[in-house]
Amino acid sequence: MTQPLVHSPRTAGTGWAAAISTHKVLRNTYALLSLTLLFSAAVAAASAALRLPSPGIIITLVGYFGLLYGIHKLQNSGAAVPMVFALTGFMGYTLGPVLAMHLALPAGGQTIALALGATGVTFLALSAYVLATRRDFSFMGGFLFAGMVIALLTGLAAMFLQLPALGLAVSAMVALLSAGLILFETSRIVNGGETNYVLATVSLFVSLFNLFTSLLSLFGFAGNND
Repeated sequence: MTQPLVHSPRTAGTGWAAAISTHKVLRNTYALLSLTLLFSAAVAAASAALRLPSPGIIITLVGYFGLLYGIHKLQNSGAAVPMVFALTGFMGYTLGPVLAMHLALPAGGQTIALALGATGVTFLALSAYVLATRRDFSFMGGFLFAGMVIALLTGLAAMFLQLPALGLAVSAMVALLSAGLILFETSRIVNGGETNYVLATVSLFVSLFNLFTSLLSLFGFAGNND
């Protein structure tokens, strides 16, 4: 005889605890993400206005991966949040010269606004989809990681070999991978796969940064060839 399915108080309590924990991680992630986006935007605007020099590819990579390593080492301590602001501020500084270059071009301001708007709409749409459906995109993790490694190496090759067409192809690839990473990370938070809001914030921030810069490159190329 089939027994009726009964949820014990302990099972129900565990479910509620998991739901509350997930909601807390999601809330903290979006709160910290909002603050870091504003901070990074302010640093980028100041860097562009002051026409600060680009740090160069070597310093950029060392600074980015060094700060990222520090965040992972300190992820469970109070020092992790200041490290997140250090990373996002540094990324904002590296973005400043890029913005200044685009602003010097015809319709550069419109290109920046278009890339920014497209990034915001994409993030909101993808996040809303995951929150509404709670679909699990964890299966995409390996593919997305491998794709980003390939994109990084190909991008470096395009830079050193001075191949603009290859660089644009990499920008398109990174834009698609970044959208996939937004789905991946948001679904991990919603489904309990990510319980550290600091790491979740960094992952989403980097995806948004890469999406914006890729779209900026693509829209800038299209605008300059009209």
